[in-house]
Amino acid sequence: MLTLRDCLDMCDLPPEVIDTIAQRERLPSILAAELGSCLASSNSGLAVVHRLLLDDIADAAQHGDADRLVRLERALKGFKRTYPGMPAM
Repeated sequence: MLTLRDCLDMCDLPPEVIDTIAQRERLPSILAAELGSCLASSNSGLAVVHRLLLDDIADAAQHGDADRLVRLERALKGFKRTYPGMPAM
C-alpha cells in the first residue's frame, strides 16, 4: 500500500504546490498529488499549476493572510526553479 508520503515523493511537484491543489480543488492530499503529477507532465498542465499559485497568492494578499502569502510565494519560487521555462504571467 502506498502512503501519502510515497505519493508526494513520486510527484514532480513540491508539497506546498500539492497543498495548493488540494485546497483549491477540495481534494484529499493524496488525490491532489496524483492530479499534480498529471499536470506536471505537460506544459499546459504546468501552466495550470502556475496560474493556481498566482491566483492563490493574489487571494492571500487581498485577504491580508501574511503567513499563507509567504508560504505560497516560497512555493512559487520553488516551482519556477524546478520549471524554469514557465513564462511570467
